Amino acid sequence: MLFGKRDKRESFERQAEKVFPSVLGTALRLTRSREDAEDLAQEAIVRAFDAYERFDGANFKAWMLRIVTNLYINKYRQRQRGPQLGSLDEEGVIEPMSAESEIPDRILFDEAVGAEIEEALSKVPEDFRMAVMLSDLEGLSYQEIADITQVPIGTVRSRIARGRSILRKALEGYAKREGYLKDGVIE
Repeated sequence: MLFGKRDKRESFERQAEKVFPSVLGTALRLTRSREDAEDLAQEAIVRAFDAYERFDGANFKAWMLRIVTNLYINKYRQRQRGPQLGSLDEEGVIEPMSAESEIPDRILFDEAVGAEIEEALSKVPEDFRMAVMLSDLEGLSYQEIADITQVPIGTVRSRIARGRSILRKALEGYAKREGYLKDGVIE
């Protein structure tokens, strides 16, 4: 794509504004820290802007989520090699996000259920969790997920199936306690 500086900036801003909630949401689910997610999302936006001339125009959202995912993986690998610094207060921090315009009873329901789902999702191994998040939360196709994670489409299908299975088992007790599922009724 050939752009003038102003056209490039405006085109990028329009598209980035549309997908930013998905970028931040994905970053939050990957990092499980509001501060780290904001940093990761911001870095992804900067990297994407710098590389915007190389964007093929096909699917901006998938392209952005690939950048976020790759940045997260690179940072995760760096943390694994470097010294482990952190605070016990930060472990497992999850902030459910919801639109301010929602009605109060829906907000309470979403927070209660969302916390259980986020808790269960955090227990899913990273490769499976990422595939499930990109499919079920971001609505990406198997091919888009394969492109983002750089694995064959069959591997994506397998990871989604295994991730969903792990989530189903993790949420079964909650579903029974809350009356969503009756004893002996497991599909």
